[in-house]
Amino acid sequence: MPRAPVRASPKNISAKRGEKRSGGGPCNFPTFLTAICCLMAVYLFAVSSSQRATIEQSQLLVAAQKRNTGNIIENSNQQKTTTTTKVEKSVETTPVMKKPGHEVAGLNCDPWGGPPNDVAAEMVYWKDIPQDAHFQSPFKNVGPKTKYLTFEPDEGGWNNIRMAMETAVTMALAMGRTLVLPPEQGMYLLHQKDKGQKNRFTFKDFFHFDSVETEHPHLTVISFTEFLQREAMTGHLLDAKGKPSFPPRNQTNWDGKFHNYEMGKRGVFPWLRTVTKVLDWNMDKCLASFPKEPGPTGVASLKAAFADAKQIMEKIGAQKRINSYNNNPTPVDAPPEARIREMLATRQNLCIYDESFQQAPVVHAMGDNDSGARMLAHFYSFLFFEDWKHDQWTKRFVRDHLRYVDQIQCAAARWIDFLHMKARQFGEPNGNFYTMHIRRGDFQYKDTRIEADVIFESIRDVIPVNATLYIATDEKDRSFFKIFHKNYRVYFLDSNPPLAEGLNTNFYGMLDQLIASKGHVFAGTYYSTFTGYINRMRGYRSQTDKLTGYQRGEIDSYYYVPMNAKFAVKEYRPPHPPYWAREFPIGWREIDKSLEA
Repeated sequence: MPRAPVRASPKNISAKRGEKRSGGGPCNFPTFLTAICCLMAVYLFAVSSSQRATIEQSQLLVAAQKRNTGNIIENSNQQKTTTTTKVEKSVETTPVMKKPGHEVAGLNCDPWGGPPNDVAAEMVYWKDIPQDAHFQSPFKNVGPKTKYLTFEPDEGGWNNIRMAMETAVTMALAMGRTLVLPPEQGMYLLHQKDKGQKNRFTFKDFFHFDSVETEHPHLTVISFTEFLQREAMTGHLLDAKGKPSFPPRNQTNWDGKFHNYEMGKRGVFPWLRTVTKVLDWNMDKCLASFPKEPGPTGVASLKAAFADAKQIMEKIGAQKRINSYNNNPTPVDAPPEARIREMLATRQNLCIYDESFQQAPVVHAMGDNDSGARMLAHFYSFLFFEDWKHDQWTKRFVRDHLRYVDQIQCAAARWIDFLHMKARQFGEPNGNFYTMHIRRGDFQYKDTRIEADVIFESIRDVIPVNATLYIATDEKDRSFFKIFHKNYRVYFLDSNPPLAEGLNTNFYGMLDQLIASKGHVFAGTYYSTFTGYINRMRGYRSQTDKLTGYQRGEIDSYYYVPMNAKFAVKEYRPPHPPYWAREFPIGWREIDKSLEA
């Protein structure tokens, strides 16, 4: 019979810190000489440390000077040259030291090949709101002193993965838990290996998690490996019988072992589901709901608000109730029962973060359809907060901190500068250009696969003929766009490769989204979460710039298919199923309302 693997335990993994050291070292002399030797060693160590720090600081300064004296590139907006850096081949989440407390505020493109910061500023839709950094979940000090939220990456494509990540992050914040990021993994369609570039990722490759953690003292983010070493290998994770359970093969480093679409079925996550409090909340059946205070009192208060809401809801059918909110949004600071009525849509219940969850050391969120609890919903349409301020803060946190890293933002800024220049050259005095997202490829919704001339006819009334048009698309056959070339001055991401020089090609989808989000008018594909995120970024900008219709959350965007949804984001619509198919104005409307009241 094969020998069973030896399971680690606190006893056999503890370091021998208490053992007395013997032999070696400069302080191994007796009596008086020992004291003299130790004093000299301390002094020499301090001097050498100071010298090393000085040398390291000098090296950093030299490196910074070298970064600022790179290749000369053209600033197409001002038609002049500027000294910039050569773009690095890999993404770094913190490429430049910024002012403490402002790591994610503004946009500095100097380390990424430009453009100048005054040009790059056009990309910025996020804000630095100092008082928001002091927010603390009411559950932060409830339950175990150290508690975690773990989550599986969604099994779909990038924007499904991003959506589920946003929901997991906001849940960790709402619960006051340490966020555990999944292992580095292959992601669906993000597998290009051009010139040896990286093609397995963690969320830190795309978002500023290190900087966010620095700004928010009440948010802690750790790696999956650290979590397993800290909790699993010390026997703190217990199975259903209350006995310590350990990961398969006692393995703590799961980086690069699987792809996102198989992690819920293979490897470490099936085991993790057996030793954690699993979230079985179904986004189509309930709202993930958080009381305004911990314990039984908070749960009772939220249940009372739900009961009051249901009394009114039972008098009107679900669809009639949903339609009653069209162009008639509920105030963001309305009482909880009023906000519940709009948020529930066709759902019937609240899934409440009650005492059983509040006391759990580890809460785990799943990422596959088979689990029945896949988090394929926009966080703001799934999470409900009894305290409206908690809800507003959460939406602002995502806007201000969960944005793409600077290298991608700066590549987009160069592209947008270029498109403004081209539009002006073609006679548009304000440099306005238009954008589209035409989804084809492996998209499973066949009713969206219409011919190019049908697409053109559907948008020609909102995108004027002869305009400068940028098209984000996964259609490889450029002959498909023949009718667009006849009527517009068309650009694709591959029309000017130098603008994205040095960027990992697996990030081109994110770059496409950022460019498309800046169109004077945008037209996209219904059911596409890629289009959805473009619209949300446009929604954020509409609030900052107070564009027409911003009071109701309206944006100047359209859908080219299906035609009955053409104006779906041009007007206010409440959340409704399918909850993932589009973004809703409730995610950005009045997002900057003061929380001081």
